[in-house]
Amino acid sequence: MMVFIIAVHILVCLGLILVILVQSGRGGGLVESFSNVESMFGPKTNVFMTRLTTIFASLFLLTCVSLAFLASRQSRSLVEGARLNKIQNQTGQVATSTDNATQPVSETTQ
Repeated sequence: MMVFIIAVHILVCLGLILVILVQSGRGGGLVESFSNVESMFGPKTNVFMTRLTTIFASLFLLTCVSLAFLASRQSRSLVEGARLNKIQNQTGQVATSTDNATQPVSETTQ
């Protein structure tokens, strides 16, 4: 499920970037380079591009929230994993040092 949402998220990101770059803004945007875009959508190109930008932005927000929700529901955490490894290493060293400390003592008492 998460892989599917990540794939959709990447496609939405690329589409949003493309739609924003193609729009004509104050400086003209890339529409001047793509002169056939204006003729493809007709005189209402600006309205169409604004709606398309709104749709892509909404999808982007939806996929971001979905990914955040799914990530929070997963039981694994990198920080907790690092803490567990550190605790296990410390307890392993303590156990090893106590074993080493008791062995020479037991040998000298015998």
